[in-house]
Amino acid sequence: MKRVPEKMVERLLKYLELVKEKMSNKEHFVFSHELAERAGVSAVQVRRDLMEFDIEGTPQKGYPVEEFFSQVCGHVKCNMKTRLALVGVGNLGKAILLYFLKRRPNLKIVAAFDSDDQKTDRIYCGYKIYHISELASVAKKENINVGIITVPAEAAQETADMLVKAGIKGIVNFAPQTIKVPSDVFVEQIDITLSIEKTAYFAQKMRNRR
Repeated sequence: MKRVPEKMVERLLKYLELVKEKMSNKEHFVFSHELAERAGVSAVQVRRDLMEFDIEGTPQKGYPVEEFFSQVCGHVKCNMKTRLALVGVGNLGKAILLYFLKRRPNLKIVAAFDSDDQKTDRIYCGYKIYHISELASVAKKENINVGIITVPAEAAQETADMLVKAGIKGIVNFAPQTIKVPSDVFVEQIDITLSIEKTAYFAQKMRNRR
């Protein structure tokens, strides 16, 4: 299959969430309109996404969930074990550590880092917190390939540079600061404040329509 666009990968992962729920509930089929609702797209978009896969569905029954899971999961490698590091053990960092605790068996945070000596060399919810100066050595030892940035904005770029230097190829950046990385490193920018401001804007527009 040709290279899948980023937005399509997001949709496929959302489809898989629903399919896994179906499988755990002992259901055998899923309809395109159910997949569309989960991903927030049209049923036509779902069928376009699935054209690249050899999944046989019918209008009466939908797609067989086991075949769907096998093919789509195999492509996006949803069962691949990914080892992550979190940098910045403040309130947001701690919340993320708690969220990941036993929630995603294929996504495992294996180390957390901070520059505050009062937080390092401790265990928090089962996670070892290292000093940021140990990032490169721990990343190599633990075979970490994804980093999560939850530091203040002014420290975001320096943190990203350290992650890149440590050989990490994927970064999720929660800091409200755009970071620059080499072309062979993937960045997902999560701007919580921007999302809230955008929501507030559209909420006000909806109110004004009344």
